[in-house]
Amino acid sequence: MTTHYWEDLPVGTAFQSTSYQVEAEEIIGFATRYDPQPFHTDPEAAKSTIFGGLVASGWLTTAVTMRLLVGAGIDVAGGLIGLGVDELRWPKAVRPGDELHIECEVIEAATSRSRTDRGTVRIRTTTLNQKGETVQSMIATLLVPRKP
Repeated sequence: MTTHYWEDLPVGTAFQSTSYQVEAEEIIGFATRYDPQPFHTDPEAAKSTIFGGLVASGWLTTAVTMRLLVGAGIDVAGGLIGLGVDELRWPKAVRPGDELHIECEVIEAATSRSRTDRGTVRIRTTTLNQKGETVQSMIATLLVPRKP
């Protein structure tokens, strides 16, 4: 995998990940610990909710997205250092058995005015299920070192 510096990530650079299958046990385990709502933790109770069945917490979807981002070939020098996330959306629920992957694109890049050894890039990341439906979208700002 190639290590990327700010100069290697011009606007328009795109990356895709491999896929990741989300299982019911993972949905329930994560939600039991971090988002204990019946539509995330109890398959039977979830049937009578707006979702009509068990769905993943949006925060689990975000965690899976991060895992996929790390493996998508973006290998930024010094690591993926996030400065913030804008426009985080979950337009469709993730269900047991869904296979997720991400597609990302650099939409903005700027050098630091005060620290010439770094810059920022804004990356639009879309998480899709096996049907090509968007289950999450976000724009993340990353701190990226410049080439030495």
